[in-house]
Amino acid sequence: MPLPRVAIVGRPNVGKSSLVNLMAKEKVSIVDDLPGVTRDRVSVIIDLEHPENAGPTKAIELIDTGGFGVYAAEGQQIDDAGKDLAALTDKIEWQIAEAVGTADLVLFAIDVQAGITPRDEEIAKMLREQRLGRERRRGADAVPVVVVGTKTDGPKWEVHGYELSALGFGEPLMISSTSNYFRRDFLDKLYELVPDVVVEPDERRSSDLRLAIVGKRNAGKSTLINQLAGEERVIVSEIAGTTRDAVDVRFDFGDRSITAIDTAGLRKKSSFSGRVEWWALDRLEKSLNRADVALFMVDATERLSHVDDQLARMVIDAGTPVVVVINKWDIAGGTIGKKGRPVTPEDYEEYLRKHLRGLGFAPMAFMSAKEGTNVEGVIDLAFEMAEQGRTRVGTGELNRLIGRLMETRGPSNKLGLRAKIYYAAQTGTRPPTITMVVNDPTMFTPMYQRFLMNRFREELPFGEVPIRLRIKGRKRDGKGKTKAYDPVTADEFAPEMSPEAVEVDLSQVSEDDLVFSDTDWADETVDAEAYFEDD
Repeated sequence: MPLPRVAIVGRPNVGKSSLVNLMAKEKVSIVDDLPGVTRDRVSVIIDLEHPENAGPTKAIELIDTGGFGVYAAEGQQIDDAGKDLAALTDKIEWQIAEAVGTADLVLFAIDVQAGITPRDEEIAKMLREQRLGRERRRGADAVPVVVVGTKTDGPKWEVHGYELSALGFGEPLMISSTSNYFRRDFLDKLYELVPDVVVEPDERRSSDLRLAIVGKRNAGKSTLINQLAGEERVIVSEIAGTTRDAVDVRFDFGDRSITAIDTAGLRKKSSFSGRVEWWALDRLEKSLNRADVALFMVDATERLSHVDDQLARMVIDAGTPVVVVINKWDIAGGTIGKKGRPVTPEDYEEYLRKHLRGLGFAPMAFMSAKEGTNVEGVIDLAFEMAEQGRTRVGTGELNRLIGRLMETRGPSNKLGLRAKIYYAAQTGTRPPTITMVVNDPTMFTPMYQRFLMNRFREELPFGEVPIRLRIKGRKRDGKGKTKAYDPVTADEFAPEMSPEAVEVDLSQVSEDDLVFSDTDWADETVDAEAYFEDD
């Protein structure tokens, strides 16, 4: 059986997202006092502990929804592009109805400090009459509803919380997400309310692939999520910036499971219209850090811009394997360019390689998310990149390769001194990280490091993912002797060599020693014309 689903509904600004974050013990949903921040269904799997720790934990899927009835702040109904946000109303309400229609329990959140408002009464009537999600529950039992009095920040608010019983859903639960007042009581009672379900192992296992989907606004990220999930899981709209949260959507793709992370579309920071966009940027960066692979989506009908360059930098900094996905190729492919001939995939790839040089190593794929063209091929490629990012090479193999390179073209300085490499090992994955302990790090100039990186890509089995190279000078003790490796460290990173053969302490290597990555950015700001408008 699937995990029990608990949906949280209510009008805007009653503390739904704060409650989700409290229960999940992490920042899952964006919290802001502006109405209409949450638009999609944001879900997270959490464990509810037994009230006395005398029984099993219960796993549930907790779902946050948009505030019902108000979808834009006063005076902000028209966005910066002149679009009327009222156009999102039906889609947001449909997402709320889907959450209720598929839930095993509904938590109806009401702000005790504001009391029962006309909007609360309207929502309560719809829940009593089972009008929300009716189509999804046809023939099924009515979904149970429990009122939650949020913002019960202390004893003086308890009496106001009990007034919520007048809505006819029984005795309310109370909690404060800011002060944690009634937190333990709330979680204990929720444990009792959640159905006892035997969860199959497949329902709790981690996904085979965590896929972060990033790109500019309107690049087609949400359309791809819905295409993969086979349902309208996230809102798709021509209104730029519709997605705010990082929305996790788990689904099966053949015999493999995938968690796709829909992220907010990025634009220039100077154009950010409020703090919500900064929160969305933070969620995007965190999504890259927890993903196995990123799909960097490029709109083939739009020019590359500084935002594309900024996103590419973020992907590289995160060390996440990446596939560059050219979306909307069903529209752009074959159009007549300035050269008077149809634009081909080879033409467009040449254009991208020229202007996104930092991602020159990454594979590219052409796709139409709307039509579903080549979606399966893109996912297969993502799995390949995830495998490359996890690859390790033996220390002996790596040292032999570097030895050959040093013999062929070793660095030297103006005095004619030759560089020496005492030891090299792969000290990390995702991204593959190679640490070299040398006699003089200054002799390994950026140009020579780039030479090494290019050879690594040609010779080692992770040529299409980010690679990091660390250069470390050997460390000596107070007597002028080279320190020996710690045996545990040596065994972990150098199984082909005995600890006695190692001359330096690899445990001294830290993030601060990172002097080079394979990012090769242009000095100028990227503002290139599309290939089919370029000479």
